[in-house]
Amino acid sequence: MTSWRIVDSQMEFYRCQLLSRVKIQEEIVSRLATIISTEVKNLSTEHKKEIANATPVPIDDRLMELTAFQGWMEKARAAHLKESPYVTRAMVITQIYVCFVYLPEACFLTLRKNMPKDSATRKCAKYLTDNPVRSFRNAVAHSNWTYAADFKGLIYWARKGSDINEPIERFTVDAGELDFWQALCRCVAYAVFSSLQED
Repeated sequence: MTSWRIVDSQMEFYRCQLLSRVKIQEEIVSRLATIISTEVKNLSTEHKKEIANATPVPIDDRLMELTAFQGWMEKARAAHLKESPYVTRAMVITQIYVCFVYLPEACFLTLRKNMPKDSATRKCAKYLTDNPVRSFRNAVAHSNWTYAADFKGLIYWARKGSDINEPIERFTVDAGELDFWQALCRCVAYAVFSSLQED
């Protein structure tokens, strides 16, 4: 059984955002990854299969990709490669693709559908598939983003809603907000994929 203490501790840093935006209960915030893992393990076999089979890619492969992504990010940081503008940009584009295009399709959409309504997992999946994260995801998928002039965030263009006739608007996400979004993406995905793999 996986211990989620490190991830739980990392997510504690985002306590305010988890309480106010994701609407996670106070008593859950300090154990978010542990709670998500437990919620997934407590699902019926039918719901676990539905989540695992939502896409043709096996859970083991999804977890391997997530682990490879994490390894790349750690190696680049440890080797001080982050000081290179080329590596920094490679890290950003890898991070935003994995967290905001790959993971929603791989798991967040099906979690939103299959998890109990008041579960922490469903609240996280809903947050990660609604605006503003959803509009950012669409901007990334359609190549409608660039760096802010000061490199302290990203500028992106997206529709506010799902109506194709809506005009595309300009938005900015600062580095702190982006860090929260990607940390939550990774927390949810790791907890879910690992828990499904253990079954």
